[in-house]
Amino acid sequence: MIQNPRDQASPTTSTARPLDIIFIEGFVGETVIGIHETELHATQPLRIDLQAGLPRARACDTDRIADTIDYGVVRERLHRLLREHRLQLLEAFAETVAEILLDEFGAAWVRVKVTKPRKFADVDAVGVQIERAAAEIPANRPGRSAAVLRLLATGMVPEKR
Repeated sequence: MIQNPRDQASPTTSTARPLDIIFIEGFVGETVIGIHETELHATQPLRIDLQAGLPRARACDTDRIADTIDYGVVRERLHRLLREHRLQLLEAFAETVAEILLDEFGAAWVRVKVTKPRKFADVDAVGVQIERAAAEIPANRPGRSAAVLRLLATGMVPEKR
């Protein structure tokens, strides 16, 4: 039986420390992504919903944007990712978004949902949703080296994150 992801416990309802959740819902951008020939030559819309948790953001006390995750900066980073990535699968794209939130923005936990709206005429959207915690992502993940080598082979040098 497939469980609805919304029915899963969030980090704020588990026994772990409560988290302050910064979120973006309904971000839509255009990119080239997919495995079918029809997807490889023209951009298509992706919808991204994300949640990023911080253990009691200092901004609650300081009222300073520097003490939390600035969703405006995250939004700009998503636009850059859509322009620069060379991924084919939504799973890999969602994983990259999760890594950005954990590594570049210091989130302790993330949930990322990436969908292709209207991919098929008889469904609203298809996609993937992942959830990651900072301690779950090892520094040397298998398979990432191959992705970097593919980028180098095409003449692109990935940015350091």
